[in-house]
Amino acid sequence: MSIREHVMKMKEASPAMASLPSEVRNAALRSVQEALSAHREEIFAANREDLKKAEETGISAAVVKRLRFDEHKLADVLAGIDGLIGLEDPVGRVTLRRELDEGLTLVRVTCPIGVIGIIFEARPDALVQISSLCIKSGNCAVLKGGKETASTNTVLFRLILDAVSGILPDHCLLQASAHSEVDELLGCDDCVDLLIPRGSNRFVRYIMDHTRIPVMGHSDGVCHTYIDEDADFEKAIPILLDAKTQYTAACNSTETLLVHRAIAERFLPAAAARLSEAGVRLRGNAEAAALIPQIRKDDIMQEEDFSTEYLDLVLSVRLVGSVEEAAVHINRFGSHHTDAIITENKEHAETFLRLVDSAGVYVNCSTRFADGFRYGFGAEVGISTGKLHARGPVGLDGLVTYKYRLYGSGQIVGDYASGKKQFHFRDLPV
Repeated sequence: MSIREHVMKMKEASPAMASLPSEVRNAALRSVQEALSAHREEIFAANREDLKKAEETGISAAVVKRLRFDEHKLADVLAGIDGLIGLEDPVGRVTLRRELDEGLTLVRVTCPIGVIGIIFEARPDALVQISSLCIKSGNCAVLKGGKETASTNTVLFRLILDAVSGILPDHCLLQASAHSEVDELLGCDDCVDLLIPRGSNRFVRYIMDHTRIPVMGHSDGVCHTYIDEDADFEKAIPILLDAKTQYTAACNSTETLLVHRAIAERFLPAAAARLSEAGVRLRGNAEAAALIPQIRKDDIMQEEDFSTEYLDLVLSVRLVGSVEEAAVHINRFGSHHTDAIITENKEHAETFLRLVDSAGVYVNCSTRFADGFRYGFGAEVGISTGKLHARGPVGLDGLVTYKYRLYGSGQIVGDYASGKKQFHFRDLPV
């Protein structure tokens, strides 16, 4: 059966999936949780195969880190499922109730998007997070993982599919395995409602350029940490270290350090020493290099280099003269993902929050907090840097849309057009 034929069956099944009671969807999630826990050794064995192949093919250390699925990753995804089960049902929430006229009531209610295609590179834990979120939100999902984790993804998907069999409708989940199936999926604009790509800039751009299906996602994670002139150094350095080194392969790790010139001579030597101890290679423009001996001659940056996403232990450094200048730099070179200011000056903090045009804007904390689990969403299907429908970590709220229900008692538009009747719009409690 072709991808199109599979997806057409999913489209037919999506109303049944959308109408399932919350307790049924939660029961499916519990079954998935139990299956993953019971078959952990099978998952780890498959992941070791993927890691071995990755080493043999010379895949970079940053990517290999994303491929790993171990006890820690399993614990994270199991905790994520626990969190999802405990969250309020996102489906069927009334967000507006308005009486248009006597006996004519408008209700806006949340509902699943329908059929969602998620295409992701590396990160086998993403498969579990995405499928769990789609189950909780009543969506059907087509999942396509990268070839680097083919063995792990195959085992994970089989366990999930077996776990929900008999609980959820047939054809609610599908794994696409061949690369050729991606292009076929991109052409299914008549039966796929949304695509969510997770991966490199080139990968996401390819998806956007080759489909008419709406696409939600981000192409880069060029995040910034700005150290203001009124920063507390005892806070700033640990925050910076966490933002850069806690998990360098993540899209929310800081890639550029901005420092106010007034404190640069005091802050940069101390910060550079700690970063170097942590194995971070520093790059910067000529002004920054003059204050940081660790920046080698071949690591002096040009203006256009500041849009670089490293996903590795490398950090760009630049000096600025104000909060406003920091915001201008971030808005020009950043990816509108997540950016932070470290300051004790509330006015400067508020200026930064207003001026920086990113999905996440933080004060005195690490950019690594940009995550659906850490936001209490249970998990995330990705992080959106767009401004339509969903922005930032996309959890359950980003996987539902809404429909309008109008309850009447024989009304016709002609009576209102002629003036025989008039609307008296009155909002009612939801």
